[in-house]
Order: sequence, then C-alpha cells, then structure tokens
Amino acid sequence: MKKQVTYIDHSGFAVVTPDAIMVFDYYKDPDKKLEKVLKENEQAPVLFFVTHHHPDHFNTSIFELAQNRKRVYILSNDIFSKLVPQTGIEVAWMSAGDALEQIPGVKRVEACGSTDAGVSYAITLSDGSVIFHAGDLNDWHWKEESTEREIQKAESRFNTIVNRIASSYPEMDIVMFPVDARMGADFAKGAEIFLDKVKVKNFFPMHFWGEPQKACDFADYIPKSSTASCHCLDRPGMSVEVE
Repeated sequence: MKKQVTYIDHSGFAVVTPDAIMVFDYYKDPDKKLEKVLKENEQAPVLFFVTHHHPDHFNTSIFELAQNRKRVYILSNDIFSKLVPQTGIEVAWMSAGDALEQIPGVKRVEACGSTDAGVSYAITLSDGSVIFHAGDLNDWHWKEESTEREIQKAESRFNTIVNRIASSYPEMDIVMFPVDARMGADFAKGAEIFLDKVKVKNFFPMHFWGEPQKACDFADYIPKSSTASCHCLDRPGMSVEVE
C-alpha cells in the first residue's frame, strides 16, 4: 500500500493512504500544506491523532478543520475535555494499553506508552502495515547535565516501554520519532535504541526545535543493525511517497 507522508511542522505529519488521511500532532502549519493535502484527497476520512496536551503537539484549531467530511479525533486522555467541542465531532479518548478497532480507514489503533505526557500510537492498516508516531516517547536525558543515576533511570524506563512495543510490533513501515537537538551529544540515543529493537522500513525524524538539519544528520547515526531508510523532511510542506 502506497503512503504519502507530508511534514507539517515540529512533530506534525499528514499520512495519506488509499483509505484515510491521518494527521498527527498538528501544532502549526505555516505554509497551509495540510489544506492542500485535504483538498487533494476529498473522499477519504480524516483521523486526527493527538499524543498529549503539550502546546507544541496539540492545537484546538484541529476541531475547525475538515468540517465538510468524515473526521474522527483520537485524543490522549491527558487532554482537558473542556478544550474539546461537546457536539458535532466524533472523539475517541485513549490511555496507554487501550485499543480501537472501529476507526474508519484503519484496521486497529493502539495507544502505547510514553516517557513524557500522554501516549504514542501504533496504527495497523488494512494490509497489515504499521504506522507509529512516538509523540514525546524518547530517552530523555542530557548527558552533559544529568547524573549517571538519572541517565540510567531514563534509559531503563525508555527501554521497558520500547521492549513492550517491540514485542507487539516487531516490524513497522513508518516511524515518526523525536531527534531533539536540545539534548546535546545524546540527541539520537533514543531513536538508535528504538531502531535497534524494531525493524523499521521508513524512519522520519521530528521534534527538531529550531535545528532541522538534525533530520538529515540522523542518517549517519542509524545503527548498523537497522535497514531503515531515513527520510529528511526538514522543512514544512516537504512530502515523500513510500511503500
């Protein structure tokens, strides 16, 4: 199944399949590229995924998008319900471990764990392929500032979650994962661990915080055990089609 992946900004992506448009962690869209994606795929249902409440991952303007078509909002349970319209939209609230099988355009949605707020999402398509958006799941530590104990604690928690994900989804077709330059020397550590544990076909770095060149740099850090293709979508509106 062909999939078109468009980078919106920060951790935001639109993934188009023949059955649905999936919009992940919409934060801002400076070039209005999502509008273009929606216009080019007028018949497909639109699924809005929000991994958590942080303002760089959740913008209430998503409730005003695609009003003339079938749309479903899959939201992490840490998002305040008062921010969500009470009528006129279909909402599925999820916590880690929850799964849904009645979402149009996809076979199954599972909310997986995170090392920060909210959840990550694993979406299984009708052909069995898997799309994963990490949200803020990462090995969050700053080698130059964290103590050895803090580093070990962060890595242990991260590995526990990733091992659980890998046991359920040993292979994934598309993975969107943080590569955060603010972390200094270990900016790629979490992604390296994830790629070592899960066989990933197409890897999309995200969460650049002003240093999008890291999207390209990461290709040099992909572990030798991985056969993943790293796609450098480092400017909003960039798009690529993958199998």
